[in-house]
Amino acid sequence: MVWHMKTTLNIDDTVMARLRQEAARQRKTMSELVEAALRLLFQTRGRKSKPKLRPLPTWDGGKPRVDIADRNALYDFMEGRR
Repeated sequence: MVWHMKTTLNIDDTVMARLRQEAARQRKTMSELVEAALRLLFQTRGRKSKPKLRPLPTWDGGKPRVDIADRNALYDFMEGRR
């Protein structure tokens, strides 16, 4: 047995206008479109796996040339005074 529940939703006017247009274009009710969209959302929500990312490149930059905690030394280095 299928149960249908009537409910009230607050939907932004622009979204509602697009829903009306799409329902008319597909010759479906707005309820059918909203229900289909929600079913799709719930189906894909559990299946999505995060894509595996390649590791970031690494390199050896050598010894530090300046102590970045020392503001004056950092400015001197950036301005070429060291």
